[in-house]
Amino acid sequence: MAESTFWKERVRRGYASLRPSEQHVADYMLEHMEELKKLTIGALADRAQVSEPTVIRCVRGLGFTGYRAFKRALNGFLDEEKEILQVFDPLSGFSLRSWDKIEDLPLKTVHIETMLLEQALKGIVVKNLEQAVTYLANARMIDIYSVENSCTPASDILTKLTYLGLNCRMHTDAYLQQIAAAHLTKEDVAVAFSHSGCSADTVKALKLAHRSGAVTIAVSGRQNPVMKKYADIFLCAGGTECSIYGNAIFSKTSEMAVVDMLYMGIILSNYKRFSRNLDRSGAVIADREYTEI
Repeated sequence: MAESTFWKERVRRGYASLRPSEQHVADYMLEHMEELKKLTIGALADRAQVSEPTVIRCVRGLGFTGYRAFKRALNGFLDEEKEILQVFDPLSGFSLRSWDKIEDLPLKTVHIETMLLEQALKGIVVKNLEQAVTYLANARMIDIYSVENSCTPASDILTKLTYLGLNCRMHTDAYLQQIAAAHLTKEDVAVAFSHSGCSADTVKALKLAHRSGAVTIAVSGRQNPVMKKYADIFLCAGGTECSIYGNAIFSKTSEMAVVDMLYMGIILSNYKRFSRNLDRSGAVIADREYTEI
């Protein structure tokens, strides 16, 4: 039973990377895992109502070199199984294989980003979002902290808040972020972005802002990150790690969604004020559009 559960989990993890016809094969595998050890490729194709080439593409999509390798792994040939599994799941959360084609990437990428956005939707606490909006809309100064990949959502909120006419800043140097945080007051708001929630420089900056008396807001992709300890308001942007060789390339997806929630929430908090500010900001750069001479 444990072995069957193991292989079902392996099939499920590779399921999203398969084409619809290949998913028919995977569906049959999940429902009849115990039978697979005895089935020939032709028998599996018949029962899944697909062609034999589709079965081959399916097992290759799951990380095996072919149907024979898949069967050998199922039947417990451990040496080959270990070798196969190294190929099967070299990444965390994203099924990118060496034999994938460029045309496979749009579906793979959109699928994982959709999943992350759905998780962000489930993770957001509306009460916390409302509090964050209120403090941001009325802050004397908004200080923004981030490093590495999290600079993307941090830079985005800096741009959006500036367009809204709010006084905000973001130092790209981590030391300057911490120095700035130490000089905040109770009239200010600090916003920290960290997918892991434990980036040392970001956590330290938020901690200093908290000690200074500023309202602190933490945005993270994890449910209980370290920096939550120093946050008056916590916004969870997900819950699933999705990385390629340690690089959380999709971390910005859900965090950018949280930025947009905050942005639209601020506009709604005083629609007349902020729509007017947006018009004013737009007018300032209206003449910057490129035109052919």
